[in-house]
Amino acid sequence: MTKFGRHDEKALVSLMTESSVRALEDAGATEKSIDAVYAASMLAGELNNQTAIGSALVDQLALTPAAADRVENGPASGGSAIKNAYCAIACGMYDTVLVTGGEKMRHVPAETITDYIATMTNMEAEYVHGVTLPSLAGMLTRLYMERYGLTEEDLARVAVKNHLNGSKNPYAHIQQPIALEGIYGSPEAAVNNPLIADPIRMYHCCPVTDGAASVLLSAAEKAKEFTDTPVRIAGVGQATDKMAVQDRKDPATLEALRVAAAQAFKMSKTTPQDMNLAELHDAFTILEIVESEDAGFFKKGTGHMALRDGVTALDGKFPINPSGGLKARGHPVGATGVAQIVELTWQLRGEADKRQVKNAQRAFSCNLGGFANNILAFVLERP
Repeated sequence: MTKFGRHDEKALVSLMTESSVRALEDAGATEKSIDAVYAASMLAGELNNQTAIGSALVDQLALTPAAADRVENGPASGGSAIKNAYCAIACGMYDTVLVTGGEKMRHVPAETITDYIATMTNMEAEYVHGVTLPSLAGMLTRLYMERYGLTEEDLARVAVKNHLNGSKNPYAHIQQPIALEGIYGSPEAAVNNPLIADPIRMYHCCPVTDGAASVLLSAAEKAKEFTDTPVRIAGVGQATDKMAVQDRKDPATLEALRVAAAQAFKMSKTTPQDMNLAELHDAFTILEIVESEDAGFFKKGTGHMALRDGVTALDGKFPINPSGGLKARGHPVGATGVAQIVELTWQLRGEADKRQVKNAQRAFSCNLGGFANNILAFVLERP
């Protein structure tokens, strides 16, 4: 990975080149090793005036004539790129694929970013009426509060946990721990933590981030050519749901995640109880709680209870987002799905330093596109 944060001095291709080179060096790979490059980016053309980002990256890395593709699936672009690379290797078309996700977003006004991200909603039923992703998160949060007893303090607890984890991650955008009383239940909170979309506040949202992340995928029989500590993608799942939240059977349930997670667990011949940790897509703190339930780790409506009890803390029974998650690690949208896999690879290889989860053997990630209408799920394991 690159350091996530603000990179005014670097172009998008430069960021993606930096993380790619680090991945190639980690594997000791040469240009002859790479059959294809999949570049994941949601807004390369819109925000950086750079289309054909896959071709540009291959050229910058001097990897020609390797095949090159750009993969775009909203904030799930990174997960989709990894899935596509997995499938290309599994079918025998390629032996080794470099997957790099990247986004450069901080130089653009916040209202412009909000509008581009909002184009992932249903255009006729939501976007034309001014619906944004924070507004959808606000409505989901309010529904959870009414149905399951979720409190604003629970939302703040996710932020506190993930900021603490991010403070242990040298690649994280935000490396500053925060105190619960500073963002909830104090006079300072009203000033320091303003409302964004009631009841969502600033500290319940991830930052806008620049950055890139890369992984090298290879056929299992070739993995030993690159590393003594390979990590296996044991399960993959992907599913969709209605784009308009109002059209879903239950707007408080991420049905696409339930389906995608079940697919990944079935392929890997595991269950949620076999996982040691997870990287979940917490673009808003409510999503970490809901995803922890719909992926199968906690009973519906009890995710916030597990959070209160410390189960999901770094030293808890089931750590969630040891990287700091999108909330603290940051969310360069095209890079996020890849960054999750990078973090889990480090964890399973025992290379996560101060945020290392003990006895990490199996891990789960989910990467959301749109407002949870297109979701990728992965199970990784240490052979």
